[in-house]
Amino acid sequence: MHAYRTHTCGQLRIEDAGITARLSGWVHRKRDHGNLLFVDLRDHYGLTQCVVDVSSPVFQTLEKARPESVITVTGKVVGRSADTVNPRLATGAIEVQAAEVEIQSIADVLPMQVAGDQDYPEDMRLKYRFLDLRREDVHANMMLRAKVIQYLRQAMIGQGFTEFQTPILTASSPEGARDYLVPSRLHPGKFYALPQAPQQFKQLLMVAGFDRYFQIAPCFRDEAGRADRSPGEFYQLDFEMSYVTQDDVFAAIEPVLQGVFEEFGNGRKVTPAPFPRIPYQESMLKYGSDKPDLRNPILIADVTEAFRGSNFGIFAKAIEAKGAVVRAIPAPGAAGQPRSWFDKLNEWAREEGAGGLGYIQFAVDGPKGPIAKNLEAERIEAIRAAAGLKDGDAVFFACDKALEAAKFAGKVRTRLGTELDLIEKDVFKFCWTVDFPMYELNEETGQVDFSHNPFSMPQGGMEALEKMDPLEIKAYQYDIVCNGVELSSGAIRNHRPDIMIKAFGIAGYAPEMVEEKFAGMLNAFRYGAPPHGGSAPGVDRIVMLLADQPNIREVILFPMNQQAQDLLMGAPAEVDATRLRELHIKLDLPKPKKEG
Repeated sequence: MHAYRTHTCGQLRIEDAGITARLSGWVHRKRDHGNLLFVDLRDHYGLTQCVVDVSSPVFQTLEKARPESVITVTGKVVGRSADTVNPRLATGAIEVQAAEVEIQSIADVLPMQVAGDQDYPEDMRLKYRFLDLRREDVHANMMLRAKVIQYLRQAMIGQGFTEFQTPILTASSPEGARDYLVPSRLHPGKFYALPQAPQQFKQLLMVAGFDRYFQIAPCFRDEAGRADRSPGEFYQLDFEMSYVTQDDVFAAIEPVLQGVFEEFGNGRKVTPAPFPRIPYQESMLKYGSDKPDLRNPILIADVTEAFRGSNFGIFAKAIEAKGAVVRAIPAPGAAGQPRSWFDKLNEWAREEGAGGLGYIQFAVDGPKGPIAKNLEAERIEAIRAAAGLKDGDAVFFACDKALEAAKFAGKVRTRLGTELDLIEKDVFKFCWTVDFPMYELNEETGQVDFSHNPFSMPQGGMEALEKMDPLEIKAYQYDIVCNGVELSSGAIRNHRPDIMIKAFGIAGYAPEMVEEKFAGMLNAFRYGAPPHGGSAPGVDRIVMLLADQPNIREVILFPMNQQAQDLLMGAPAEVDATRLRELHIKLDLPKPKKEG
């Protein structure tokens, strides 16, 4: 017989009754029924109930084994009586009568329980992550993640892609976030950077002629954590294709995403390919976001003209003096809500930094509310028509410059969808956001900046860069969005050195700076580069959606906290002076702030 186990703790069935089995695992839970001691033994595969009589010589050994001690149990497999069968367990029809018990490892008193579903502070969970990972739901999340990655890998290979690994130590690149820098011992004063993404390398693979590349790529960004973003590192399904249009990229990745969500979505509906495509400007207008949540049926409308020159002075003056716009956010069926409901939303709007949240109620006996009292009847009817409102509905308004109004209207749309229980359940709704602007105006500096990805091909190529207003140029850039969560950005790449230098020039980069920063890629493009494009859906976010978890840290094995600290391993940590001297580094730490 094997030293540790003949079966796993999830393997034995009623057909095994009568055999002698050996199991090893953790003491999950113990129940003392006087003459009988029941021990639930747990391993990676499941849980088996073991039982021992008080007269047995192994009774005291089991009794002393604290929860999470590791033990080996040998005994006869017996069927449970009909009234004690546990249908919730795969092994619930049997139990093991313990004849021999060996303690492999005694556990100290636990700082947090593994059995049960108690909530613990996040810092405790991360400090004792090895215990947290033993808990059923967290363990299941990690297994889901592993299966999702396996599925993605096989699906990409099935689509004709080849997996390659790109470098981790590379050069710093201006890709929108801070790099993690690694000092070079052999080259004093110089630094490597951990890749924010394999962007340049995957494009170089296309230039090298590999045609279809992918990898489950680690990416590193020195940025703050949030619910859908892990600080430090994350993983993405990175892919690139040669000789493709935007349509080709969509056609390649849509069946992969549809398939993984159907495979692991537990029966939830999934948008069938081809996914809807929503131009950026339309998305900002109708949904108040470039990451539209299509589960929410509310559509925002532009009602600026209904307020221009009107008696509602606050909006009318903002339109004339500041170039403001007015967005209408419908609230279906909300006209009958009590005044307190509207007041609560108004208070929430102030907490969000808005001046308030004006509204009109379309009651059966006529429009009501503070705005309705100060607005002409024909203007109110124009609002009703533009926003598609009917009797019984209400409508809220956002008035500001276009981008600010869109963003706030989007927040109101989300809030109303939740408050009114309008969000469609048990569904994954995909869409593409397309036609992003190539450039945007930096209001602080007055300079033209890249709005998205500087390596994207402008729609219209060189002619557009030379003849169009930069703020009117669109790029072959696109985002894949699911339930309001951006899974990835992507683009058809700029593979022409002349177009790239011109594009960066518009954003204020001198040709010599472009040559210096992107020398490797520019030189490669000068020796024959195919048109190419790709994307990189986030693995962590895919698993977060499938696991129905609100925080991305729930689907990462060893995440950092929001302050980018690894509480388990104690990182980041100080380094001794000898190591710093080897790296030619002197510390210039900020002085501690004085109290008071």
